[in-house]
Amino acid sequence: MERQRQLSTADERRETVLRTAIGAFAARGYYGTTTTEVAKAAGISQAYVFRLFPNKESLFVAVVEYCFVRVRQSLERGAAVATDSSAEAVLSAMADAYALLIRDNDLILVQLHAQAAAASEPAVREAVRAGYARLVEYVRGASGGKDAEVQRFFATGMLCHLVSAIGADEVDAPWTRTLMTGVRHY
Repeated sequence: MERQRQLSTADERRETVLRTAIGAFAARGYYGTTTTEVAKAAGISQAYVFRLFPNKESLFVAVVEYCFVRVRQSLERGAAVATDSSAEAVLSAMADAYALLIRDNDLILVQLHAQAAAASEPAVREAVRAGYARLVEYVRGASGGKDAEVQRFFATGMLCHLVSAIGADEVDAPWTRTLMTGVRHY
């Protein structure tokens, strides 16, 4: 009996394009990536990319939002396995979960490119603002942490991005040891 090929739905294609676009935007950033490259990597036509996303900006914004969703899911998993309900324990468990997530270097690179593009692209800026607003409020609510604790959590996450982006773990020097003190790296 021959199996019938099931066609992908638009939502499945959209998801495929987003996952593919993460790698493309991670490698070359917002300004260096073309929709042609994303389409080719996803195995679809550029015209189909434009059926799913009206322009490159909307595709990048969707990728940024998708990455924020992945971060939130990671933090939720961390909060769920915290050893107790203290802010310190919950924040620590969320930090571990985030450190495991960002072993996927593409996610960090997209976040860095999004932050850079946010400086001059209003739609990207709004997506980054909205993403952080949701994450900060989630972390505050899930951990019960004070503002200073939540700020430290995010500051350490930003430092993780820097350490990872510059490959600080590949350099044994006093300055890298200083930057990496207390930073979880898997």
